Amino acid sequence: MAIPEMSKEFWDDMDWTSQHYSELMQKFPNEWVAVVEGKIVSHGKDLEKIIEEAKQKTGKEHIAVEFIECGGHIYVL
Repeated sequence: MAIPEMSKEFWDDMDWTSQHYSELMQKFPNEWVAVVEGKIVSHGKDLEKIIEEAKQKTGKEHIAVEFIECGGHIYVL
């Protein structure tokens, strides 16, 4: 499966998320956060719901989404 090429705006939003991570940890601990144009457009614990809501709000197909981890987690794949 080919990985889609992401726009400059997508990468700018990923950078924004990194730059504001400490603020996001305080506001959205252990939640997924979707960012478009430097604004949080959706957040919560259900990744699929967050992505769908962000797409509906913005009309964009590729959205920067990050899990704001606060503390240790165990991931089972």
